[in-house]
Amino acid sequence: MFKKIVIFGVGLIGGSFALALKKAAAATHTVGVGRTAAPLARAIELGIIDSASSSDSDALATCLRDADLVLIAAPVAQTEAILEAIAPHLQAGTIVTDAGSTKTDVVAAARRALGAKIAQFVPGHPIAGRELNGPEAALSDLYLGKKVVLTPLPENAMDDVARVAAAWQQCGAIIHRLTPEQHDRVFASVSHLPHLLAYALVDDIARKPHADLLFQYAASGFRDFTRIAGSSPEMWRDIALANQTALLSELDAYMLQLTHLRSALAGGDGGALEAIFANAQQARQRWEISIEAAEKHHQEGGD
Repeated sequence: MFKKIVIFGVGLIGGSFALALKKAAAATHTVGVGRTAAPLARAIELGIIDSASSSDSDALATCLRDADLVLIAAPVAQTEAILEAIAPHLQAGTIVTDAGSTKTDVVAAARRALGAKIAQFVPGHPIAGRELNGPEAALSDLYLGKKVVLTPLPENAMDDVARVAAAWQQCGAIIHRLTPEQHDRVFASVSHLPHLLAYALVDDIARKPHADLLFQYAASGFRDFTRIAGSSPEMWRDIALANQTALLSELDAYMLQLTHLRSALAGGDGGALEAIFANAQQARQRWEISIEAAEKHHQEGGD
């Protein structure tokens, strides 16, 4: 499908994309671009990419020549600088996409950086990940059965959007579409807020004078709730700041919920506590059933 793909960031997200396309025989040559040489060398060693490039202007001009697709899989705060660097070397037939967890800020950055070439940028976000980082964390099946949200721009050609969708489908992903604004509201609630809560809980416990004792007795419930606190602090700092408005709204709503819980607990209101717990349990069970049904439908070859 693609003769040449260029990937900025060869860690978990970009590396898994490269491995999945190799496994599907959908890419002839994959070039990795990064800030430092060591991860690129490791990615070549692991067979994730075929060659590496530095990010200086001459090297970018060479690696972008005749590229079919460019994926930016770097922290969202780096997106604008990367787009500015590649803009002078971006050929007419090259499509650019990203894997950022926020979209309205990325679209604004792309408009500033690409100017008249904005039609070549198709924003995207794969809904998959692990708490591990770097090339060693990359998996060829990371996206299998997972959602990828595309947030196309009015300027995008339908064929370009279809090409980006096809690349992710070759990785085994299921394509969804939202507007950038819808995307950021949704993920502030179901992704960005949970990460903040996990980080806050672990940080709170770690700062207690008897933290060692507490961690000694933390078991599976604590592990499940806080798993995502093992994610990249740099990446989640950027995501939180990029989606500040929507995330503040979700934090305010959650703090109000905690106030209700505290009031019920302080008042010994077992009925109110149980009602909240029961509603949450039922909602989670419905969610699990819907997820299982969607995965089964995908495995059986449905769209």
